[in-house]
Amino acid sequence: MTDTTTVFSTAAARGAAKSLPYAGEVTPREAHHLQQHGAKIIDVRYPFENEYVGRVHGSSLAPWKLYPEGLNNPNFITQLRAVAKPDDIVLMLCRSGVRSHAAGVAAAAAGFTKVYNIIGGFEGDLDEQGHRGNRGGWRHAGLPWVQS
Repeated sequence: MTDTTTVFSTAAARGAAKSLPYAGEVTPREAHHLQQHGAKIIDVRYPFENEYVGRVHGSSLAPWKLYPEGLNNPNFITQLRAVAKPDDIVLMLCRSGVRSHAAGVAAAAAGFTKVYNIIGGFEGDLDEQGHRGNRGGWRHAGLPWVQS
């Protein structure tokens, strides 16, 4: 694995290429490396996804959307602040990287300065059969995770 400085530089370059309003994007392997060096993984999925599909050990849950309504969680920033400070390195994780992008935008707007989105999320993109877990994401990368 590469060093932390290189991870941040690469992540920032990815973010700049997409004109992201937060610090950048990291691969699941880079996120795992950063977590081992003190970064906080914030799981923004629904609580049932976190519990039944699986989760990254040591991550914190702050749902971006409410179930079953699908509306943005009005307490998201409050829940985020309960587990991370604005100057912490915060790695947003969802199923595929879409909700975590939106959560990253909101976190940056709320003053979080070191927010990164995890590319591919926990389960990755859909494959040709419409299944997740075979194309990208934390689990596909073979990184450690737990399930209830």
